[in-house]
Amino acid sequence: MLTTLKTSYTDTRAADLAWALGREPLPALAVLDLELSGAKLQLRLLGASHQVLLDEEGRHCSETVACMPGSSTPLPLGVSKRVGAWEYEFGARVETLTPGAFAGRAQELLALVADHPNGLAGTFPGSPHAFTAMLAQRHEGQVRWRTWHAYPQEGQLVVTRTRIGARMPATL
Repeated sequence: MLTTLKTSYTDTRAADLAWALGREPLPALAVLDLELSGAKLQLRLLGASHQVLLDEEGRHCSETVACMPGSSTPLPLGVSKRVGAWEYEFGARVETLTPGAFAGRAQELLALVADHPNGLAGTFPGSPHAFTAMLAQRHEGQVRWRTWHAYPQEGQLVVTRTRIGARMPATL
């Protein structure tokens, strides 16, 4: 699903993004509710990037990647931690592209997500290449999502990937 977000473009620098687990739902500009083999997933586009809410078998997890005033947790390159009975893994990277490469990558990603049943993308007024996009799937018992946050004025694309699923028992 592709939508134009009705707000000003508030994320102005990739370096302003922060990461948080366990935050309450924040006001969203666009929402996509998904059911992935028993897992309820809500993809949320915020005025300041994204939030994902996961609910499965009475367990809950929320991930927020956004410009959060007062946040002291910058966007990490990687996180691996236990969240209740789940194993949670998060990774992020920043791609810096030339203007031409950035425009092509933006068009490619928006086309991919817009036509995907588990995808949500929102463009911001003022620039066709200012967007946030999200894509979710369930694979081998894990829920996974990827996100892309575009900063055309810097030529930067912040790419995240998340994987969450039941802990695997130790083998001897």
